[in-house]
Amino acid sequence: MSKTRLVVFDMAGTTVKDKGGVAQAFINAFGQFNMEVPVEEVKKVMGYRKRDAISMLLDKFYPEKAADKQHLIEEIHEVFENSMTDYYMSEKDLQPLPNAENTFRWLHERGVKVALNTGFTKIITDAILYRLGWKDNKLIDVVISSDEVEEGRPAPYMINEVMKRVGVEDTSEVVKVGDTEVDVFEGRNANCGLVISVTTGAYSRQQLEQYHPDKIIDSLSELPSLIQ
Repeated sequence: MSKTRLVVFDMAGTTVKDKGGVAQAFINAFGQFNMEVPVEEVKKVMGYRKRDAISMLLDKFYPEKAADKQHLIEEIHEVFENSMTDYYMSEKDLQPLPNAENTFRWLHERGVKVALNTGFTKIITDAILYRLGWKDNKLIDVVISSDEVEEGRPAPYMINEVMKRVGVEDTSEVVKVGDTEVDVFEGRNANCGLVISVTTGAYSRQQLEQYHPDKIIDSLSELPSLIQ
């Protein structure tokens, strides 16, 4: 790949510690409407735009609700969004994953732009940024949420928008880092020069290997050795 000018990181599970709160919020939101979804299946849709994730779970487990699907998606999403916003504003143990901030600094010292993108909506994203002190600080150049573009992952629109905002035109100069299947697909669809998976989130190394990222790492501390 060409010299790296931009690294796009996922948030929950990649740069932000996730103790299972996101999956549990999904399960609880479905439960509000007397529907059960298995945690392992919920983990499989982490990283997607949350309305899309809800739609996928409804299709898989409640196809009989197709006639009322769009209404249900909005209702479940509203419960999920409110729950996650409250969670991130009140969770005492909310913190960056180890080495995240040091990695951001290392990249900046070498003139590489740092971006975050996420399947969350902007209201949830802003709650995380506020709590971590990442809002309007110098660690991160751009943050984009899935509701700010036409489509979320695996479409490349979030990465394309980030590139536009920081003035990077060559996709071979972009690295994508995430913890899920759909992060890999997003990076591929955006033609990123390097697509890296981390085992700190929803997927194990064995699960990630099925999607053939360029590299799999167990900690962001391993990232600098892969960056040109």
